[in-house]
Amino acid sequence: MVKKMLDKYIELLLVGCLKVDEKTPLFISYDKISKDFVKKVQDYAKKMGVKDIYLDETDSDKLHDILKNSRKEELEHNKMFDASIWNEYAKKKAAFLMLTSEIPHLMDDVDSEKIAISSYLKRTSKNVYNEKQLRGEIPWCIACVPNSLWAKDLFPKEEDALNKFWQILAQLCMFDKGNPIKRWKEYIEKQEIIQNKLNDLRITKLYYKNKLGTDFTISLSPEHLWCSASSSKWLVNMPSYEIFTSPDYRTADGIVYSTKPLLYNGKLIDDFYVKFKDGKVVEVKAKKGEEDLKEIIASDDYSAYLGEVALVDYNSPISKTNIVFKTTLIDENASCHIALGSGFVECIKNGNKKDKEELKELGLNPSKNHVDFMIGSEDLTVEADTKDGHITIMKDGNLVI
Repeated sequence: MVKKMLDKYIELLLVGCLKVDEKTPLFISYDKISKDFVKKVQDYAKKMGVKDIYLDETDSDKLHDILKNSRKEELEHNKMFDASIWNEYAKKKAAFLMLTSEIPHLMDDVDSEKIAISSYLKRTSKNVYNEKQLRGEIPWCIACVPNSLWAKDLFPKEEDALNKFWQILAQLCMFDKGNPIKRWKEYIEKQEIIQNKLNDLRITKLYYKNKLGTDFTISLSPEHLWCSASSSKWLVNMPSYEIFTSPDYRTADGIVYSTKPLLYNGKLIDDFYVKFKDGKVVEVKAKKGEEDLKEIIASDDYSAYLGEVALVDYNSPISKTNIVFKTTLIDENASCHIALGSGFVECIKNGNKKDKEELKELGLNPSKNHVDFMIGSEDLTVEADTKDGHITIMKDGNLVI
């Protein structure tokens, strides 16, 4: 990847997504495998005048060894799972850049329960950050950094797999040509038009069906709002092609089939279905990673309920690549998806002015976890009950409103 394009990507992340300026502390979380790219981000930020930069590095190989060789009861005493430094930077109103760089199969031989415990420990130790992120009080963005191991797993026949991965990412994130910040601004404006149409419909219930077997309904709160990348001061996912809302977590009924693999904390879950009754997961089955899926559902009292439904055209730019990237950040933007766990405050009218109990009463899932999985297909139909009657909003996997 040429330096000019990398600089465009970094500028997109820091300026376009996070709106960083010289007064903004910058918190960067990343895996050690991405340290060369992070050094470029750090240098770029320093040239912008940013003085307070904190690097939160994870060594996945070391993490693997700890999880594999430690007893479950030892994990809570390991400092690797203490993420309280996130709270300190959240109090400073830092901008948080979370860089994802997958290492395929690294965690294949690790006990799923240990991974769930470590994830829970990190999540609960950054409670201040979580609350401020949930309420949209701090800038944050999740973005991908390709690495050679991940690239070779995706493109095993390519001689220069890493460069191919970067080239594809550049197209999907629009830093391959022109001004990526301007290009995203124009795209977001188009998304906002669709978002507003959905909000005007005042949908009360959604119906999903496809030939794979998905036959699923869920209700929306009277106070719900559809959101997109235009709904926040910051672009929190790069890339972002979804329009989403938080449903009433108490209402899901039926069955949904996954259409893409889910990689969660290094464990692959594939070819699975989830069955709901009265909002709660009552049955799951997976050809790969079933125990990992069960650990997600059991991670807290509300992880067995939904917190998000998202609409993404089957003809989205990511879907057109016909690549499963094996990271939720990219794959969820290729397909309609739903998420187990927490809902979004911004998806409720005046949500920031309501306390937790008020939000819960409106159907917003209070879970501390949030795990997306993909259910979109080329034959997916989504119908809706609206203020003006029953209509189709997606047909053959694409929006028709």
